[in-house]
Amino acid sequence: MDNHTKEQRHRNMQAVKNKDSDIELLLRKELWSRKLRYQKNSKKVFGHPDIVFIGKKVAIFCDSEFWHGYDWANKKEEIKSRRDFWIPKIERNIQRDVEVNNTLCADGWVVLRFWGKDIKKDTAGCVDDIAKAMEGDYEIRIGRIFRLQKMDCRED
Repeated sequence: MDNHTKEQRHRNMQAVKNKDSDIELLLRKELWSRKLRYQKNSKKVFGHPDIVFIGKKVAIFCDSEFWHGYDWANKKEEIKSRRDFWIPKIERNIQRDVEVNNTLCADGWVVLRFWGKDIKKDTAGCVDDIAKAMEGDYEIRIGRIFRLQKMDCRED
């Protein structure tokens, strides 16, 4: 049972953004300052990446720790309320991320995923990783990179 009124819940859910989050804006601002031009939230690309370089086939996702299950094995034990709702929801998000990675990799895309904390801590380093991936250099320091290798999309 929800502890909020319908109006309170509506206001709370409206405040949750899925586009133009703080971490996305940080990353995009740094990309723009380096004259790296991108598309955002492209509906043409499977999984609707937060940032996409269509010509280079590089898809970037800015993943917040809560919604995408950072350190999930430990963090799920910290959820105290509505566990029957939140645990399956976040686990489905994690599963969907894997499905998106696999589909994009199979289509020849390079997928980069950055945790929000990493974007906040080292935005320039994240953009360095993106620039390297666009050049075909996969020695990534911060991001989690997924690309096709021997018919398996795997994390490098």
